Amino acid sequence: MTMTKTLLACVIAAGTVAAHAEVATYAIDPSHTFVTFEASHFGTSTLRGRFDKKDGSVTLDKAGKSGKAEITIDASSISTGVPALDTHLKSKDFFNATEMGTAKFTADKFNFSGDKVSEVAGTLTLLGKTQPVTLKANNFNCYISPMLKREVCGGDFETTIARSAYGMAYGLNYGLPDNIRLLIQIEAVKQ
Repeated sequence: MTMTKTLLACVIAAGTVAAHAEVATYAIDPSHTFVTFEASHFGTSTLRGRFDKKDGSVTLDKAGKSGKAEITIDASSISTGVPALDTHLKSKDFFNATEMGTAKFTADKFNFSGDKVSEVAGTLTLLGKTQPVTLKANNFNCYISPMLKREVCGGDFETTIARSAYGMAYGLNYGLPDNIRLLIQIEAVKQ
């Protein structure tokens, strides 16, 4: 009986070590990661823009179906393709990029559907205010990069935020939208 308990304890310990071996850290690949936004323009067309500078990492435990993420976005790197609009978006009316230079998404809850990440929940800090945010995965996959010879994981994630929740209220009184759709295309390389 004692030998059976010892054998069972060894099997459980080996399983625990194997599960922990699955925990890996991935660095955001800036050339394959894009943070974009969409806003309705007075109910006609859709205004789109992106942030060109971003950095971060993801910790993923596929066996334990959990993870953590931290992504920092440089607000001064906003680009809509219209320089005058970019200047206005960087001003105190919107992102206040000079004084509040970054936005940060921190996630501590990953939901899985089978072996694929389906949702990532955490917080978004923008203009000094932190609000809960859940990103839904429209796509998620991991592969061995033929060029890097390392595992890369990523997908397309999205959410909609109310910009007023972060104190960004410019233009709400004359029809600019409060709801902003965020789209995050991300790939991260196993370290």
